[in-house]
Formats: sequence, structure tokens, C-alpha cells
Amino acid sequence: MGKGTFMIIDGNSLLHRAFHALPLLMNKDGVYTNGVYGFLTMFYKVTEEYKPDYISVVFDKKSPTFRHIEFEEYKAGRAKTPSELGMQFPILKEIIDYLNVHRIEVDGYEADDLAGTLSRIGEENGLQVIIVTGDKDYLQLASENTKVLLTRKGISNIEVFDKQAVIERYELTPQQFIDLKGLMGDKSDNIPGVPGVGEKTGIKLLKEYESIEGIYNNIEKIDGKKLKEKLVEHRNQAIMSRRLAEIIRTVPINVNLDELILEEPNRDELIEIYKKLEFKSLLGKISLNKETNEDVVNEIKLIPEAIIVKNKDMLNNIINEIKNSKSMIFKFVVDGDNPLINNILGVGIRVLEKSSYYVDFTEGGINSEDFFNVFKDILEDDKIKKIGHNIKEEIIVSLRHKVDIQGIKFDSMIGQYLLNPSQSDYSLKKLANDYLDIYIESKENLLGTGKNRKTFGQISLIDRVSYISNELEIILRLKDIIESSIVSQNMDKLFYEVEVPLISVLASMEYIGFTVDLDKLKELGKEFDEKIQVLTQSIYDFAGEEFNINSPKQLGEILFEKLKLPALKKTKTGYSTNAEVLEGLTEVHPIAEKILEYRQLVKLKSTYVDGLISAIDKNTGKVHSSFNQTITTTGRISSTEPNLQNIPIRTDEGRRIRKVFVPSSSDYVLVDADYSQIELRVLASIANDPKLKEAFLTGEDIHRKTAAEVFDVKLEEVTPLMRSRAKAVNFGIVYGISDYGLARDLKITRKEAKQYIDNYLKNYVKVKEYMKNIVEDGKSKGYVETILHRRRYLPELSSRNFNIRSFGERMAMNTPIQGSAADIIKLAMVNVYNELKKRKLKSRLILQVHDELIIEAYKDEVEEVKVLLKDLMENAITINVPLIVDMKTGDSWYDTK
Repeated sequence: MGKGTFMIIDGNSLLHRAFHALPLLMNKDGVYTNGVYGFLTMFYKVTEEYKPDYISVVFDKKSPTFRHIEFEEYKAGRAKTPSELGMQFPILKEIIDYLNVHRIEVDGYEADDLAGTLSRIGEENGLQVIIVTGDKDYLQLASENTKVLLTRKGISNIEVFDKQAVIERYELTPQQFIDLKGLMGDKSDNIPGVPGVGEKTGIKLLKEYESIEGIYNNIEKIDGKKLKEKLVEHRNQAIMSRRLAEIIRTVPINVNLDELILEEPNRDELIEIYKKLEFKSLLGKISLNKETNEDVVNEIKLIPEAIIVKNKDMLNNIINEIKNSKSMIFKFVVDGDNPLINNILGVGIRVLEKSSYYVDFTEGGINSEDFFNVFKDILEDDKIKKIGHNIKEEIIVSLRHKVDIQGIKFDSMIGQYLLNPSQSDYSLKKLANDYLDIYIESKENLLGTGKNRKTFGQISLIDRVSYISNELEIILRLKDIIESSIVSQNMDKLFYEVEVPLISVLASMEYIGFTVDLDKLKELGKEFDEKIQVLTQSIYDFAGEEFNINSPKQLGEILFEKLKLPALKKTKTGYSTNAEVLEGLTEVHPIAEKILEYRQLVKLKSTYVDGLISAIDKNTGKVHSSFNQTITTTGRISSTEPNLQNIPIRTDEGRRIRKVFVPSSSDYVLVDADYSQIELRVLASIANDPKLKEAFLTGEDIHRKTAAEVFDVKLEEVTPLMRSRAKAVNFGIVYGISDYGLARDLKITRKEAKQYIDNYLKNYVKVKEYMKNIVEDGKSKGYVETILHRRRYLPELSSRNFNIRSFGERMAMNTPIQGSAADIIKLAMVNVYNELKKRKLKSRLILQVHDELIIEAYKDEVEEVKVLLKDLMENAITINVPLIVDMKTGDSWYDTK
């Protein structure tokens, strides 16, 4: 046999890893597919990279193996395979057959025995063997001619081990790995080993005595009385464990190497099953050199190249086409990731059903100023429909040139977000794959990633034109598909009246930014540094020595070995020193409270002082946070770079961070408008609970009223502690909190927490009914929705796994409440933004955080702005109870709270 490469894939291991690494996915028929999809992604990755000549996929059989016969408890106690995973095995095996890949499973043996036998056959025939698995046991098969590709972090990363790599990493030969497992055992397989011998001790013994046999031949030389006793007592168990751990390489299988040759796949069958499973992105992996595939995959060659525009006369011709069409698709090409500051290289324009154009700003004929001077009227004409993908970037670029785009009617990214808010990737490449079976080059492929990543300015004009042509064409083809789906799901009002208008609001907020008093911020940082130094010294004094407080290992040794504090929790690497553990120790020793204070201040300093300083734009003196419309599954807006929604407010130091956020000049003040208990009001309305509604209609203190109900006392007898606990119950119910979660939050017993929740639901009967009905409704429909019909799909509700199903039930209860609150505040933002513009006021909306809006108000307009805010926010939508807005003004964000 000549040279070649033989790849062996552990089917069981990779399918399990893929299933647990990826979120649960199902197709329209309710078939779970995440494991199969992840396996195939890995399959294509490794076969494309290593290009094997021979290939086989090995599987376990359900029947008992020789290991079960020798040791009845072998693999006893393993959790039953979830049905969501179990149903994917036959699907995967069917696809492997369509791939024309050899697969094998044999009664009485495991997949690793088959891999071991096949690898021996491969080596004996002069082949280079590659084994792909997620199981570290396979390292015993590594040799000069066999490499083990070990998947890490789910299925995304791979480590490659040959014999030398194993020795360098573990200081053991591959053969010694069998002895190591014999000594330390394996909990996952219920192999007992020698009690008390872990990996560290096992490696030490094997380095000295080479094997289990060597250890027992030199048993009298073993240091440590207890260790020697354990080894002597469990000698037979160690030897048996080694036998169980050893991969058999002599399984009686009759395999001809010709059967293992990697053949062309059965395309028609693969296409059919990939379509059925909704694996559209994998269709591109099927070779395009056969006629059968031409109808399935629309090659990108069908997309016409844009006409390059380099003079103003051509610009005027495009304007005439747009005026006749009454619509345009457009996309700016920016030389970087920040539309606020990076150079604009050009703009792609597609006139519907006509030509695509690329207006180039780099070769002297036209610059960005020329373009915006000519196109200003078109861009600001509300009657010309503007269509795009992530069109917020186009608005920001235009605002830089004093152009305020009007007439935005469609954004494919926002549309797809409404259709699937759990999706992680809304790129045009992904949408083209999913909807159109078109495979366009991603931005990452074009520009590269990491240190070698280029900008658009560093690639050729032709490549830029090709890229933007594809994007414009894909947006055009997606528009009708996504719009019809939105309408059919009754989300057209939400899309056209809330989400699309909101794009302009968020772009304006990003462009305007929020002024930061840099001197105050530096002063605060200096103060935090001084406090951190005092706390550090205090911790050293309590510890009796200096050490690295930020090292969990060193801290654990100080707390639990030197100071002998009770170790409440352990991790694989040592003592746990997380916040929960430290809070439990505050009653035991004062050092715990000092460490908690230290950690809090260090985080404040690094994240919110140092982080803000680096985020301030040197030209504007402001932070220009990115407001994200497609991140959360409930519809809430999030912010990043910096995240202004996570600035702490529970501690005085955290609140003081807000002091550095100030108006842009002395002519302005900040007005903060905050919805009062909006989620509880939404709950009262959705559940139609008479007691909750009455409290809000009469203006009662809802937490005091709940305390009276839960603790069965008169209103005047409610103590501050009762009110505080009732508040936790109120908001906990909104989030579907369990008795465990409430007990942890309130530091009470689970029994007490359960009693609180039971009393609450006994008094608010309609809330209890709502919780039961919404879960049932979610199970029957597959989704739940908000008052504006925003959907969230919850496949978790049909899971047989208790934890996954419980998570789905909590999300079913919470999403309509939190999502409806998000709908309301988004609608309010759109109305407030539009009204400020309509009245031509100097005041502007600059921030949204959870349930509050912040306006930078011109001092002469403050009273008008407050009236406007109260009216538009409280009347954004009609529900069964009044929406109430609390307002404050101040010279800093801190002063408005």
C-alpha cells in the first residue's frame, strides 16, 4: 500500500460534543438538529483541511461490551441520553451513508476499540492515520504515524497530538496513559481505579516506575504510608481498571481498504435531507461540478457587478433613476468598523429592478463632500424609500455630513431579528445562505481576521465593488421574503411603526453621544486607587502577610489554610473564593468583607473609570456608545463600547460614576424620565389581576400592598423588611423566580421562600393563572408574544430535560412582560424623538437605560420638554392600568436620580 491519509472519526464523541456545544435547534417539523449540524460542520472542516484518502466513522452499539461482562458496574450511573440527542443518531448515520463515508459499529465493542483496530490496520498499510474525537482516552493511540485531533471548547478548537506532543504535554508516553487511567480511574465510565490517586499522583508514580506493573514490583519503595496502603489494598482493582481503560486493537472486523476510500457523495440525497433539516448553509459544501446541483445553489456569478461612478454627471443620472423608481438600496463602504470616525471610501447604490452603482471616493473624480452635496435632497426626501441592511451605519455616516436621512422603510437585519430574535448571526452572508441558497463572501473572508485583518481601503477597488454589488443584490432579494413573513406573523405594526423608526433614534443617540467630565473622572479614579491601597493593606494585616489578592489560589490558601476559615465550596482547581462564598464568610471573619469591597472597587476602577477614559472621543469629549437593536431575545435595547446600561447603582461608589456624565454645555441640563414599575404594571394588565390592577389604579404602594397580602398583616403593620422582601417577590415573579432563587436573594430558607411565593400566588390568583396558561400556550404554539406581537420561540418547552424545560417555562412567563415593557419604551422613544424634531427644539434624546430616557434639555425648553415627555411616555400605549413616569432634572446624571 502506498502513502496516504486515513481519517477515523469517533461518531459518538463528536455528536455528543456538538449537541452540548450548540443551542438546541429544530426544523419546522420539530426535529432536533443541533448535534448533526455541529458534527457536519466539524466533518467538513477536518476533511477540507486534511484531505484524507480513506475515511471511516465509528460508533458504539447499544449492546453490552466485554467490559460490562468483566465489571458489571462499568458506565453505571451515566445519565440517560436525552431524547433530543437520541433522535439525531439515525439522522447522522443516514447522512454519513449519503456522504459515501464508511461507518462501522460492532456488537460487544465500543467506538474507541474500532478506532484502535482501524488505526492499527492503517499503520500496517503504511498510511498516516488521523483520529478525530473529543475523548482524551484516545491519546493512548498516538504514535509516530497516528495523530489524535482532540476537540476542545465544544467543537470549535482542535489540539493535535502525536506521540511526542503527548510526552511534552503530560510527561507520559501514550502507552502510559492506560496505566494512568488504571490508577486514577474514570468517573464518567465508572472505572474505579485506586481511591485517593488522582492525575498528579498517578503521573508522579508512572514517571518513577513506568507502569502499574512497575509500581507493584517496587511497592515497598513507595513513599507515603496511606498511599502505599491504598495501592496494596486495591491492587486487583487497579489492574482491572487498566484492562477496562485499554483500547482493544484486535477487534475481529473484516475491512477491505478499498471500502474506506473517500468517494464523491450522493448529491441528490444530500440536497434533499439538508433541505429537510434546513441546513441551507451546508449546501455550499456539496461540490458544484455536477448538473444536479445547479438548480439548488445560485452561484454568485449571477449577481451583476455594479457600474463604477467617477464623475458628477453620472451622479445626476443616478438621481433621475431614483426619482423615477421612488426607492433606493444603499450601503456606504467605510475604512474601518466605526462609522462615526472612519473614512468613507464610497457608496453602493441599487435602484430597484435597475442597475447597481458604486460611487468611488478614492480616485479623485468624486469625494464624499461632492456626493452628499448632490444627494442631500434625495436622502432627506421622505417620499423616496430607503432600504438597507444595518442601515443605522448609513444614517450615522450621513449625520457626519449634516444630512438627516428620511424615508427609511426597510432593514433586512432588523426584519430578520423580529422573525428570529435568538439568532446569533444576522449577516447578509447568513441570510443569503438561509433564504436564497446563495453563497457570498463574508466580510471576514474578504478582509481576514486577527492581526492580519485588512480594512476596505487596503483591498482593491474591484474587490470592494464586487463585495458591495453582492450585498445590494442580496438586500433586494431578501426584502419581499422577509416582509411577507413579518406580515404573516402579525408583526407589521411592530416592524414599521416601532423597530424601523427606532433605527434613526438610536443612530442619533450614538452620533450625539454623552459628555463626560474627564477631570472629575480622573479625580474619581485617583480616589478609588487610594481606597484600594487602604483596603489592600487592611487585607494584608488580617492575613498576616502580603499576597496576590487577585489570585483565587493564593487567596484560598490564606482564607482556608492559614486562617482556617470554613471552606464552603471547592472547584476543580482548589478553593472557591467567589462572591457567594465570601458573603457567607462575612459573619466569620472581617477579612471577607474587605475582600468584597476590594473586588468591587477594583472592578469599578478598571471597567468604569479606566474603561470610560479610553472610550472618550478626543474630538467631542463624549462617549458614543453603540446601541444594539438585535442582541436581546426579549426586544430590549443593549449598549456596548461602553455599556452605559450596566453602571452600578446599588453602591455609593457605583452611583458616583454617574456624576461624570454631564450636559455638553452650561446651556443645557439633563432630564431623566423613568417609568415607574412598568413590568409590574404590564403584568397586572396581561394577567388582568383585580388586586394588582386596583393597587395601580388607586396609586397604592404596590410593594407595601403585596407585603400585607403575603405576610397577612394590615397595611399599617408592614415593616421596612417586609416591604423589601415583598419587592423581591414582586420582581421575582416577573422573572419566573424559583424558591431556590428567592431564598438565595433574600438569604432565607427555601421553605420560607416557597411560603412567600405560595402566599403571593394565593392572593394574586389571576397572576397564577397567567403563569400556567402562558406556559401551556407557549408549548402549543412553540412561541410566546408581547402586546405588540413580538415573538420569542421556545423549543426548550418541549425538552425532556428538566433543567432545559424549566428554563423555557421561566422565559415563557417573563418574555411577554419584559418584552412588552421593551415595546412600550421603544414606542415612546420614537414618539419623543419625532416630537422634539417636529417642534425644532434644541433638546435631544441622548440615552435609554432600561426603563428610563435621558434628554439633554436646553434650559429655556426644560418645562416644555418635561410636559412633552410625560404625555408621550405615559400615553405611548393603552393598557389596563395607568403608566406613570417620574421625572427629575440635574446638572449630572447622578443629580437626576
